[in-house]
Amino acid sequence: MEYKFEDLNKYTLEEKEKIVLDRYKSKVIFAGKQHGVIKKINNLNNNTKPNPEKLAVLEGIWGLDLILKNNIKIKYFIFCIEDIHTIEAQEILHKCINIAEEVFVVSKKVFLSISEKGNPQGLLAVCYMPNKTFDDINLKRNNLVIVLDGLEIPGNVGTIIRSADATNIDAIIINNRKTRMNHPKLIRSSMGSCLSMKIIDSTFEETKKWLDKNKFQVVLTDTRAEKEYYELKYDNRVAIVMGSEKYGISREWYDTKYTGVSIPMLGECDSLNVGVATTIILYEASLKNKSILNRKEA
Repeated sequence: MEYKFEDLNKYTLEEKEKIVLDRYKSKVIFAGKQHGVIKKINNLNNNTKPNPEKLAVLEGIWGLDLILKNNIKIKYFIFCIEDIHTIEAQEILHKCINIAEEVFVVSKKVFLSISEKGNPQGLLAVCYMPNKTFDDINLKRNNLVIVLDGLEIPGNVGTIIRSADATNIDAIIINNRKTRMNHPKLIRSSMGSCLSMKIIDSTFEETKKWLDKNKFQVVLTDTRAEKEYYELKYDNRVAIVMGSEKYGISREWYDTKYTGVSIPMLGECDSLNVGVATTIILYEASLKNKSILNRKEA
């Protein structure tokens, strides 16, 4: 059924509740603070329980719009009528109610208990993280992928995913994974890019086999490498490997055919945060790989 949405600010809370519930009362369940779904969302936010379904929590107009744009499946949709004001919020609410497996309406107090935002917009969804494989990568002449080997800090992984999205690389391959891809900090630091990027969870053996089969040049980032990151052309198919915060790149990568690159350190520090370092190299590699940048030799 189609509805004509209007500005709800002119109504009292009681009137707003009647308008919204008259539309959807057959589809929603009222949930209090002790309801199982509320406890489950808090567990997901706090990362305190196993998450075999790979569920992720996103909220607000921006987060829910991202879910809808990427056709992500929603397990639970939770909304607070008091915080629904704009026509845009009502349109998103309408779409989510019609595709979510289960829908819950909660009070503002309950919504605040599960919201991670300082200014909640009354919309929250628990969605299924996408599951991608090597077959999802569209092979072309000049692919650029990044391999994250053993990274441990969710915020660093999320930052790299965000940078990978910004530089429009073809895929992120996770080896020797040490953090959950649906970790709340990873989702927040990726600004939701973890839902749109092709992210593949793989082993070293599987990754190396795929790279060899498809003739990728392997580039290892190493502070001891003689070549600077800007000296490479990054043409054709390239895979850039970034190592963990503590231990760097796994030994097995050094037993393969590779090119090592470093970032020059001009001050007292001897290295950069892995998220910062990856961003610097990704921009250089992506601009060259896409023939946007062509550095002339001195």
